[in-house]
Amino acid sequence: MRSWADKLRKVVPYTPGEQPDKAGMIKLNTNENPYPPAPGVKKALESLDDQRLRLYPNTTAKPLAKALAKYYRVEPDQVFIGVGSDDVLAIGFMTFFNSDKPIFFPDITYSFYPVWANLFKIPYETKALDRDFKIVREDYRAPNGGIIFPNPNAPTSYYESLDLVEDIVRHNQDVIVIVDEAYIDYSGESALKLINKYDNLLIVQTFSKSRSMAGMRIGYAMGNPELIRAMNDVKFSYNSYTMNMPSIYSGIEAVNDEAYFIDHIRKILETRKWTESQLSQLGFEFPVPGGNFIFAAHPEYQAKDLFTALREKKIYVRYFDLPRIDNYLRITIGTDEEMKSFIDAISEITQVN
Repeated sequence: MRSWADKLRKVVPYTPGEQPDKAGMIKLNTNENPYPPAPGVKKALESLDDQRLRLYPNTTAKPLAKALAKYYRVEPDQVFIGVGSDDVLAIGFMTFFNSDKPIFFPDITYSFYPVWANLFKIPYETKALDRDFKIVREDYRAPNGGIIFPNPNAPTSYYESLDLVEDIVRHNQDVIVIVDEAYIDYSGESALKLINKYDNLLIVQTFSKSRSMAGMRIGYAMGNPELIRAMNDVKFSYNSYTMNMPSIYSGIEAVNDEAYFIDHIRKILETRKWTESQLSQLGFEFPVPGGNFIFAAHPEYQAKDLFTALREKKIYVRYFDLPRIDNYLRITIGTDEEMKSFIDAISEITQVN
């Protein structure tokens, strides 16, 4: 008998982007940064002594929290550190979304949100983006148990104005509003400036995209100290030592090298602009991109067919077989050379077909 099988929790898990490992491939499917981390990151890893590796790390990753606080001009007790922004967001769900009322998030958004809601048994409602993939602010004025949305959005790459973000926060001061800013460094102004004005606002960011450290798994949140304390209480209830020593000290070096950071953001934005121009010439349509990726569709070609044809050429982009977006490709911005190869390939594919 397998009576224990009836007790298993059954969930539909998040499906991450494919992680291929093929010689000569061009990987444009998971929004990683194509450039290496700041030089100090490697030096920090090489300089770690035995004591830092054999002892437990600080439970709140205090040295990294202090570096981030200095960089963003907030207080250290306004910073929470987690193992990638996914960890931070999951803890945010557990900490703040505990009402009988549904939480709200867009219908086209980061696909981990409904997974966490189901895993933690949180009721939720999705709010439809308009035909241009923009948030309809009035949809977020109904009673709810909390709100979360990415800005820029994923997978659409669209950046919402700070005015819209503040409007949503202002109309929902009885619940926690989480703004997921994984791609904010490639777009407009962060909502961070609002955290001292609204004590119910939490900003979540990551080292995975603009700081080229997806493999180190560093995420962080910023908000009023009471929110940060509550998140730490939840984290300490199941794992006190989440951030490892190498990540803490390499993360500090990445934060401290602002010149390197700014220069590589500039490179990606320049490459993105060139890629937008090339795709437009080929007849592709896309929202104005605000991330390190473009969300593009062609009126004459099926996205799934383009995805498959590119894959045969060892060029990997992301395809979502989901309502409203099943004719779009999400294309990460790589190096100039990678994007030229991508444009050459997609030009050949569309001309042949």
